Amino acid sequence: MAYRTPTDILVLHAVRILGYAETARIAARFDLPVEATVEHLLDAQARGWVTRTTFAEDSGWSLTDLGKVHGERLLAADLDRCGSRAVVVQVHREFLPHNVAVADACTAWQLAELGIGEAAVTLDETTTRLASAARALAGFESRLVAGTDRFAGYHQRFAGAVERASTDPAWITATDRDSCHRVWFEFHEDLIASLGLVR
Repeated sequence: MAYRTPTDILVLHAVRILGYAETARIAARFDLPVEATVEHLLDAQARGWVTRTTFAEDSGWSLTDLGKVHGERLLAADLDRCGSRAVVVQVHREFLPHNVAVADACTAWQLAELGIGEAAVTLDETTTRLASAARALAGFESRLVAGTDRFAGYHQRFAGAVERASTDPAWITATDRDSCHRVWFEFHEDLIASLGLVR
């Protein structure tokens, strides 16, 4: 059985990779009980690691600068405990060319939708490029999950978005769902947070 990261670290990490999210979404990210998630969020808030913001009827949690530093420290120790640091370093290195390809595909699609791209980009071309990234992601995830289970689920979410995008292009870059761009961004954030890197 793969190593399981402690709940308090997972809660703080979920806030990091989601960027800004309500409590239920934070709990759902790592399949945590909502009650325990609330307790850890309130504790993190009291320590200055997270902040809760409300806009009209929308409210959510985000990480403070102090929380980011503390979270990276926790993740570094967590990687050392489960012995996965070398694997995460290697996956991140191999991930970078695919990251460029996904960013290029998403940007080209957005420009084409706006009618300002230099070359015509079709939906089929875009989803084919993203499907290639999905295959690479499957390999990355299997290697990471062998050491710690908190990396599980990215491939299923990304591949599902690619499949949906073939009939609904909003699944490529939309921010209101688990789009290709959003899932890929979260995976990238997971890697760099785990290694204490910057984009």
